[in-house]
Amino acid sequence: MTTLTTESPISLRLLNVVMAAACGLAVANIYYSQPLLDLIAHDFGVSEGTASLVVTFTQAGYALGLLFLVPLGDLLESRALVTRMLLGTAVALALAAFSPVFGAFLALSVLVGITSVVVQILVPMAAHLAPEGQQGEFVGKVMSGLLLGILLARSVASAVAQFLDWRAIYLISAVLMVLLSVVLRRTLPTHRPPQRTSYRAMLAGVVQVAREEPALRRKALAQASMFGAFTAFWTAIAYELIAEHGLSQGQIALFALVGAGGAAAAPVAGRLADKGYGEVCSGIALLLASTTFLLAGLGHGSILLLAIAAVVLDFGVQSHQVMGQYVVYGLRPEARARINTVYMTTIFVGGTLASLLTGFVHSRSGWTGVCWLGAVLPLLGFGVWLSGLRSRRAAGTARAA
Repeated sequence: MTTLTTESPISLRLLNVVMAAACGLAVANIYYSQPLLDLIAHDFGVSEGTASLVVTFTQAGYALGLLFLVPLGDLLESRALVTRMLLGTAVALALAAFSPVFGAFLALSVLVGITSVVVQILVPMAAHLAPEGQQGEFVGKVMSGLLLGILLARSVASAVAQFLDWRAIYLISAVLMVLLSVVLRRTLPTHRPPQRTSYRAMLAGVVQVAREEPALRRKALAQASMFGAFTAFWTAIAYELIAEHGLSQGQIALFALVGAGGAAAAPVAGRLADKGYGEVCSGIALLLASTTFLLAGLGHGSILLLAIAAVVLDFGVQSHQVMGQYVVYGLRPEARARINTVYMTTIFVGGTLASLLTGFVHSRSGWTGVCWLGAVLPLLGFGVWLSGLRSRRAAGTARAA
């Protein structure tokens, strides 16, 4: 049986807030670079397409961390693992802030991505801590903190670059990671998994759980398509806002702040999942994300339409994410870290590929090409959702017979 103890007991409600804040601050490290690509390209003397590799390398590092570090959540004591990984993130961020050449900055971006997977250890832990029947709402609140971190990261990074320097955000975040490590060490419950196995066997278990759980594969692939669309939008939007609308870094910060309204989706989606509406709403979210790119395409001449598209897209992506996690975390409670590894690795592989495609498409077809790419990706996910719907109906028919 999983053991949960804490040195400094606090209420579950307060702990929920602490975990949400921790996820937001940690995951922000993956997204600080997105609104700064123009500045990074200028500072290192590289092209816009080359600068976009920062996003790709950071997300690739995150995918590697998901694959090789997150399974440790089913093997090691989680609080110690979380706090040590945060210290590793702090070191990587500090070194990145002083990188003299682009190649070194790319390499350190990979390390930042690898160590930032600490959030994917905290999210399954939230599912363990949640009261019975409230898992969707509890995890949804943690995910709302995570999404706020993703969205506010762009605003904060742009604002810091406006008043200081683009490198300053990396130093500021390094300090925050050290402070966060201390706070979590004192407030986070210890989580001792019941498994007694080797790391190699744990990795083999990741492959096994992926092979044995078709629902997990479908949910992961569908969310990968959503995250790919999300990545395409936010990777290219800074170029669009600067080149076509003449926005400064401070104005880009305000634009990114508007998109943070999508964070409201997380607790709403969690409650809908608790009430049994998750599957239907997942299909709606996929279609919503695809049609949002029609607004984004029209927004080529309107900042207002681009802002509306940002909010709606973020709302759809986050809703689908929470509903997917509700399903996959319920498959095997004793293997949530391995399930989360499959789920999130698939998602970030999708995001990495989408960022590569976005750089290629934007350099050749501009914002319009990016919008076509963003519209197609959720439709692929909708196809996966339909295949799951048919499978569930077939299984229900078989049981009835």
